[in-house]
Amino acid sequence: MRAEVRSGAPLLRDAAFLRLWTGATASGLATWALPFVLGFAVLERSLTAGGLGVVLAARTVGFLVAVPVAGVLADRHPRRRVVAWSGAVAGLATPLLAVGLGRSVVLVAAAAAVVGAGQGACRPAFQALTAEVVAEERRRRANAAMTVAVRVTTLVAPGLTALLALVVDTPVLVVGTAVLWWVAALVPPSGAAVVPVVRRRFAAEFVDGLREARRHPWFVAGLGALTAVIATGYSATGVVLPLVSRDRYGTGAVLAAATTAYAVGALGGAVVAARRRSRAQGWTALAGLACYGFVPLALLLPVHAVVVVAAYAVAGAGIELFNVPWFTATQREVEPAKLARVSSLDFLLSYGLAPVGLALIAPAVAGFGADVVLAVCAVVCFAAPAAAAFVPSSKDFR
Repeated sequence: MRAEVRSGAPLLRDAAFLRLWTGATASGLATWALPFVLGFAVLERSLTAGGLGVVLAARTVGFLVAVPVAGVLADRHPRRRVVAWSGAVAGLATPLLAVGLGRSVVLVAAAAAVVGAGQGACRPAFQALTAEVVAEERRRRANAAMTVAVRVTTLVAPGLTALLALVVDTPVLVVGTAVLWWVAALVPPSGAAVVPVVRRRFAAEFVDGLREARRHPWFVAGLGALTAVIATGYSATGVVLPLVSRDRYGTGAVLAAATTAYAVGALGGAVVAARRRSRAQGWTALAGLACYGFVPLALLLPVHAVVVVAAYAVAGAGIELFNVPWFTATQREVEPAKLARVSSLDFLLSYGLAPVGLALIAPAVAGFGADVVLAVCAVVCFAAPAAAAFVPSSKDFR
């Protein structure tokens, strides 16, 4: 039976949205928690640092393989069913991670690849399911509520996980993420029936998704800008921030303060995006995305540590001022029968390929120096959204 959020009901008091929000939040928390928990395995010597790298790489490969496949499947089948499959796959594979710790890196990596596949498969399905469950006029607030949950999690969960690590073993924490995946699989509501499509070969249906994406120039331009910012600014600052914190300021406190400021800023940005809607929402969103350029700029210049922390807060706010209208516009503008495929392109190119940027940035820093890399990244972060803004339909993401 279809569940839809009523127009007049407060979002978190509506049973359908609360179930959707709970499932999406559980999947996000499970995705975030696994690398953090496996870090404790390194501290306990049940996994080496090199083994951790192999395991996280395997998870990324699983994600990249599953995202386009899931986009097609979620347009063929009920999105609720694809969410259930994805969560169940990750929930079944996660305990194998716990079994393999201290015994077999191969087993842990194989299980991580399957978990990554479940993670990748649920992302486009959740995006499409949101459009089915939530009425169009409420999707902006719904998307903001989901991202607020993620940001609060990133602020609170590290401390809670560290406290739990004092009383339970790492394998138990790993199994705890399996419970989260089962919540993501079982709790979300059903949405509207998928628009029937003529079944064709997988490649042909995926190409149809590409054509649908190309039909929206604002989407192509915005996705290009987002990918450029994540591949350069996000990746470079992830590599350089610890070095700057240590070498320039002589303390790890700047690293901790900057990452916390980013999460706090993102939380504030999501709240603002939920409550206020600008006339030129596309240009406003792209301006928010461009704010990430202040981060490599602050790391490049000899500024006070407070400026670096402030730059991260601004970047966090900006990324959510982009994300909320971006997701909402995609759900509104893309043909419903092809929404999951278009969303899969979004996750594949932006978040899915972020590890590739991280892998390339470190050699670039070693070869050209951190200052050159940061300067290039700052230029890209400012220029890519500005270039996207010149696409006429980007003004309103319509």
